[in-house]
Amino acid sequence: MTSLSFITILVAGLVIGLLLGLTGGGGSILTVPLLVYVVGLDAKVAIATSLLVVGLASLAALLPHSRAGHVYWHTGFVFGGAGMAGAYSGGWVARYIPDAVLLLFFAAIMLASGVAMLRRRPLLPIPEDVPATIKRSWVRIVGDGFVVGIVTGLVGAGGGFLVVPALALLGGLPMHAAIGTSLLVIAMKSFAGLAGYISHVPIDGISAFIVGLLAIAGTALGSRLTRVLSGAQLRSGFGLFVLIVAALLLAIEGGSLLADLYQIDRRLSSAVVLGIECIIALALIVRRVTGASQVHPLH
Repeated sequence: MTSLSFITILVAGLVIGLLLGLTGGGGSILTVPLLVYVVGLDAKVAIATSLLVVGLASLAALLPHSRAGHVYWHTGFVFGGAGMAGAYSGGWVARYIPDAVLLLFFAAIMLASGVAMLRRRPLLPIPEDVPATIKRSWVRIVGDGFVVGIVTGLVGAGGGFLVVPALALLGGLPMHAAIGTSLLVIAMKSFAGLAGYISHVPIDGISAFIVGLLAIAGTALGSRLTRVLSGAQLRSGFGLFVLIVAALLLAIEGGSLLADLYQIDRRLSSAVVLGIECIIALALIVRRVTGASQVHPLH
């Protein structure tokens, strides 16, 4: 390992941890792009490393929630057990999926995560406090846990923006408990997905260990910064940043895939994809502005 790559890994680990601490579970969505395009790891190696980093960081963040009594262990183990089965399956199946396809699927997950952060309400409507008497749908909890686990195993993201609503709506957990319990679920799924990858992906243990430790340290620092910065501004800013990274990832990997299929220049195909994304983004902005002006007309 050269001194430059070592410094790059140190910086990437701190950045990943800061994002996790500042934004919660959603911060893990940027771990794979950082490891691929900054550290220079192959896609599958980056995903496996991301699973380890996210698992360690989730365990570290779980401790204070557990001490506060915000973890529903039984529900977490049921959901997490189903998620582990799905994550291991996703990690095992990933061996048969090309790197470019995995990264495109990851970009789609990033888009969903970014939209969920930018929306004033979540993708699934979560009440502020779900009544404790609500009947838990264990079949749906297991099914949802398995599906979310597959996503985690395939792309290396914790999927917190999917786990929290599922625990609140299907598990009947209050919001503070859904957030705390989601960390247990994410840790279980991450380590199971890592087990699925280890069977066919060589992992740079030193890099993974360094990034994991620094991510935990960065998480603590990021959590302190949240006391100074506005949570709403952080969420909106991070959501926009995730969308931008997802658009660039789609342009790079989508352009490469099109170039290979049609034997054209990769830079040209990536530019075309990026241009289409800009047109779509502009149309959505115009539609939003037009809609807002109709709701609040100027007098």
